[in-house]
Amino acid sequence: MKLSQVINVIEDFAPLALQESWDNSGLSVGSEDAQVDSVLLALDCTEELVDEAISLGANLIVTHHPLIFSPLKRLNPKDPVAAAVMKAIAAGICIYSSHTPSDKVLRGVSGAMAEKLSLQDLEFLDGEDELSGLGLVGNLPQAMSSEDFVAKVKKAFGLPYIKCSAPNTQPISRVALCGGSGSSLISAARSSGAQAYISADISYHHFFCPKDFMIMDIGHYESEIEIVSILFSLIKKNFPTFAVRISERCSNPVKYL
Repeated sequence: MKLSQVINVIEDFAPLALQESWDNSGLSVGSEDAQVDSVLLALDCTEELVDEAISLGANLIVTHHPLIFSPLKRLNPKDPVAAAVMKAIAAGICIYSSHTPSDKVLRGVSGAMAEKLSLQDLEFLDGEDELSGLGLVGNLPQAMSSEDFVAKVKKAFGLPYIKCSAPNTQPISRVALCGGSGSSLISAARSSGAQAYISADISYHHFFCPKDFMIMDIGHYESEIEIVSILFSLIKKNFPTFAVRISERCSNPVKYL
């Protein structure tokens, strides 16, 4: 089938027009007219992922994070991004990413986080319209202590520990969240009436919180990885005979030693 058919399915779910101005989602390597018959999905596109695609015979890679963020001035194989681009082109592999578009739809990155916590009555923290925006806020089925809520978050995201501010003195019933780097939405999270905000890449000074508000940093990779399964299910549902695989590699660059 043509790559354009796969792209149409992804963009029906997360329209490319939703991407932030600084983002570089969409088709970064290849042509929409290319014939594709096998896709490999992952959170990040790396040289190792391209190698994996080659070994599997996949001629399409779909990721959340774009391979190319900044303009490439030269193709030097010593540069990891350039090396991945060169290998993909040489092998005839197309690369597509859905980054902030998948962040900004209800059933995308933040929606997957909310589902893991069984949040109800969801609203966008920073809404563009009724169908898109950044971050979400919703209500827990029942209020719980901050200690119990931390345990719930750990279990939901498979975390041995969480980087967080001091526990709340009041029960938690309303929760705000944003997948990926979410410091810019802390103020919106507090204004939404949430007692807890879950995101990633939170800087030190943001952890000084009032007693009725708690911040949790669960890690960038950990907050976004579920989008890979969402994109997998989307493609598989629409193209049941298409060879669709999720990478077996963990691309998380953050290590805890």
